[in-house]
Amino acid sequence: MLYLVRMDVNIPHDLPAEQAQEIKAREKAYSQDLQRDGRWQHIWRVAGEYANYSVFDVASNDELHGLLQALPLFPYMKISVTPLAQHPSAIAQN
Repeated sequence: MLYLVRMDVNIPHDLPAEQAQEIKAREKAYSQDLQRDGRWQHIWRVAGEYANYSVFDVASNDELHGLLQALPLFPYMKISVTPLAQHPSAIAQN
């Protein structure tokens, strides 16, 4: 199942810089592992914002929820999820 996910990050200004950098490093490693295994298929930065749009390919809503909740930056995110379905005008990928 495909999902379009928007993640808006809002790290508190009073979070110590070292702690913020450590969280960001764990976030990068975790997200790249998910990209390598194919569940996090695409990630695009939103220009001018600390936000991204991502496409996930996972088996269920519960799996997606678990992956998102495990993000190290999850406590500092607003996340919106849109389930995707094949469009009838799309050229099928083989």
